[in-house]
Amino acid sequence: MKVLAVIPARYSSLRFPGKALTPIRGRPMIQWVWERAKEASLGEVIIATDDRRIEEAAQGFGAQVVMTSSGCQSGTDRVAEVARGKGAPLIVNIQGDEPLIPPQAIRDVISPFYADPQLQMSTLASPIKTDGELKNPDVVKVIVDREGLALYFSRLPIPYSRDGEGTQKLSHLRHIGIYGYRREFLLRFSELEPSPLERAERLEQLRALENGYRIKVVTTDYATINVDHPQDLKRVEERLATEGS
Repeated sequence: MKVLAVIPARYSSLRFPGKALTPIRGRPMIQWVWERAKEASLGEVIIATDDRRIEEAAQGFGAQVVMTSSGCQSGTDRVAEVARGKGAPLIVNIQGDEPLIPPQAIRDVISPFYADPQLQMSTLASPIKTDGELKNPDVVKVIVDREGLALYFSRLPIPYSRDGEGTQKLSHLRHIGIYGYRREFLLRFSELEPSPLERAERLEQLRALENGYRIKVVTTDYATINVDHPQDLKRVEERLATEGS
């Protein structure tokens, strides 16, 4: 099936204004994401933005750009706006603040659709290995059922060990901000009103769960670094130095 990869990018950000264009080793962060998406070799890759500065920078390194409405309330809305003009049956939403997302991770998020024709949405998660990650509200946690379907996403540590035995016996998963959708579902999803849980946690994937849709969670060993704050760039640089990139 044909796949369309969309990277939503905005300039304004309360925590980190202009982070999409923040340089990492001489290249804007959005370019790192785009290059990894291209390496996945799934199909067309588009950067979706409403900011001319991002458009100009993206065109400068050869990316295809679609200018979207400034009224988009979320990255998913931006991706859906692009998808409406395209015919690809599978859409990948790649967060613009994941400069180290492995190309294989992008391929992995699409793989469940080939095995389950009824599946509408997928995402990724990786094991949480430190107590700092578990307690960090910027690290979104997810719990799944025995079939790997999401039960809930939260910024708080889940599951919670009530008996006080600690977290060693529990399996904690860190959500990785990448999504796969069937096109028809994405267009329906983007028209749903934000849900109460979504508003509380500020996690739009909860809108799908509250409306009864399944989300397949593919567990991987990829340890990505999403850039929420300027200080996260240091961790990215350290990882690049370790990888020799």
